Amino acid sequence: MSDFHFLTPGQPAVFKDQYVTKVTECIKAYQNGTKADFGIIGLPASKSSISPSFAADAPKTIRNALNAYSTYSGQKNKDYKGTSILDFGDVLIHPTNLEETTERLYLSVKEMLQTNSCNKYIILGGDHGVSYPSIRAFQEYYGRVGVIQWDAHHDVRNLEDGGRTNGTPFRSLLEGGFLNGEDLTQIGIRDFANAREYHLYVKNKEVTVYTMDDVDRIGIVPIIQKEIERLSQKVDLIYLSVDMDVVDQAFAPGCPAIGPGGLTSRELLSSITAAADHPKVKAMDIVEIDPSKDIRDITSRLAAHTMLRFMYT
Repeated sequence: MSDFHFLTPGQPAVFKDQYVTKVTECIKAYQNGTKADFGIIGLPASKSSISPSFAADAPKTIRNALNAYSTYSGQKNKDYKGTSILDFGDVLIHPTNLEETTERLYLSVKEMLQTNSCNKYIILGGDHGVSYPSIRAFQEYYGRVGVIQWDAHHDVRNLEDGGRTNGTPFRSLLEGGFLNGEDLTQIGIRDFANAREYHLYVKNKEVTVYTMDDVDRIGIVPIIQKEIERLSQKVDLIYLSVDMDVVDQAFAPGCPAIGPGGLTSRELLSSITAAADHPKVKAMDIVEIDPSKDIRDITSRLAAHTMLRFMYT
């Protein structure tokens, strides 16, 4: 019997509605031999960001934001409280050696996949540089990988001017042989955010590119449906890479490279819903959130809602 009426030592003092299940209540820490529908891993690396960034703090704030959401979908009249989620924790990055950090990220994602614990995975960055080691690990484990990249930028900067950064992940993947140009689709590329050299580079690599003008003209959901179908005919796995700066700065103020003219939050969420239901879609990363630049966790909450659209299909 407890010594207290209203104290719960070691537990947070939070209100609990008996009829509401929060998403965080469905998340369990990974233990050897456990199985689940989804796995979460944090890749808290952002020291190679071109813009000053504390994106390494984002995995924590995104996880915290999940507590704002319940497992019930009123639109579908379905409760997802039976969906199981394993959290593999965050990778311990090297304090100074960026190449060592990249290797640790790659090895950790690879080890997670080798547990064969989950059907699908969510990778929380960090800056967009984490997509290079993550997608490499998925390619080596599953085979030919297709990627749909939500982004204002091509992220194929040259390596001579600064080595591997958050602006180089897809150049690293393409030139490393881990990704074919025809298997990469970029959506939301914005004007005045890239160089002509990089526009020509992705065209030469046969990357499929949809600008924001294309999104306005065609619609985000038809684009996703077309590209999922195209990629699914060629690849063994489809990986979604969501750079949150694809979203307009009004809806995602916590990105290091904010800008006007991007997707609305509803366009992002509807496009994730359109992609996530396909059986070949096995993974999604969410990157480029700097909690120190955010306002009331607007961007982290949008990222958390993006996770729900990926999991609760």
